[in-house]
Amino acid sequence: MHKLTVAQGAAMSAGAVLGAGIISLPAMAAAVAGPASILAWLALVVISAPLAWLFAELGARFPDAGGVSSYVRQAFGGAAADAVGWVFYLAVPVGAPVAASFAGGYLADALGGGRLTSLATFGVIITVVFILNWLGLHVSGRVQLVMVSVLVSLMVITVLVALPHAQPSNFVPFAPQGWPAVGVAAAMLVWAFAGWEAVSSLSPDYANPRRDVPKATMLAVAVVGVLYLAVAGTNIAVLGPKLGASQAPLADLLAVGIGEPARLITAIVALLLTLGTVNAYVAGATRLGTSLAAEGALPRWLTGTDHRSLTFVVVSAIVVALLPLDQHTFMLMVSGGITLVYVLGTAAALKLLSGVFAKSVAVFSLISVCVLLWLTGWPALLGLAVAGAALGYRAWRRRGSLPAGEDALPIEQADAEA
Repeated sequence: MHKLTVAQGAAMSAGAVLGAGIISLPAMAAAVAGPASILAWLALVVISAPLAWLFAELGARFPDAGGVSSYVRQAFGGAAADAVGWVFYLAVPVGAPVAASFAGGYLADALGGGRLTSLATFGVIITVVFILNWLGLHVSGRVQLVMVSVLVSLMVITVLVALPHAQPSNFVPFAPQGWPAVGVAAAMLVWAFAGWEAVSSLSPDYANPRRDVPKATMLAVAVVGVLYLAVAGTNIAVLGPKLGASQAPLADLLAVGIGEPARLITAIVALLLTLGTVNAYVAGATRLGTSLAAEGALPRWLTGTDHRSLTFVVVSAIVVALLPLDQHTFMLMVSGGITLVYVLGTAAALKLLSGVFAKSVAVFSLISVCVLLWLTGWPALLGLAVAGAALGYRAWRRRGSLPAGEDALPIEQADAEA
């Protein structure tokens, strides 16, 4: 069996983090915090390094394809692991319409149509993804890496052609919305940095996990950090006050450096990138739902097969897309759920890892993600509600497996005896 090298592992880890969100997030962050949004990007890079190292250490010391849910189960038991599974699973239907809206913004910028074009883009993407996954097809790891390579190339080209048009005056005033807005932008940007938990899931695929996982992870952190800061900084320096209102910032930058024809090309690339991103997440969520049902954490009638799980995810995404909430709120909901998973993951690391340095990193990361969860505000309540629902379902199912008056069994044992 082929084993990952450090370079291959770094590419896979970076690919898990880099996503279609970068095509629109610089504008969204700038709309919230102005040029000071660059500090939010920097803060997430600083937080990502120890967080990624922490998950890499967990993967190196406890190689398990289950990743963060496995570590939460080891540290806190099945109830906490169920909560992590539910939050991950339900974050996808909320996040899919947001991801599709990124591509929709680029198509609307190139073709016109506004909100209608954005909804039509979501409809096309979710339909294609549903068909691919229903037929058992999914974008392979190699194709996903090609798409990530296209995204990286687009980011690099954009920076190179647009940076000569930078204006230092675009950084003034630096914080027009005040300093608290930087925290709100940072909470929103968790979307762009989600994926470090996937590093630990790859650990069994390395020839020497203890040695190679931390190296590959730190290399990936460096690549992602440099790319994100370069793109965000260039957006601010070139577009200035217009950035916050842009629905296609990379297209605007390329139009400055190359010309207007770049808009349609960028829109097509954005559509393909978003299709790949949504497909990957829906495929992963489909299998997660089936796994959760097999473990008794979700009803089998709802997600007990891949087709049932896929249908639930896609129908839920369509319902979410029709809700009268703005894109910013949806993003914070997803970010809050992801951050909650990181809270549980870093708490598990604090309990499982030994050594002063490892525990110090765990404490720093735990405090950091708790602050991010607080900065998310009320949308974070969705993740907490989902976690609470998971615990409630577990308790109800465990009690329902027993005759009245008997003590509850662990759900795994109750499942076996049911």
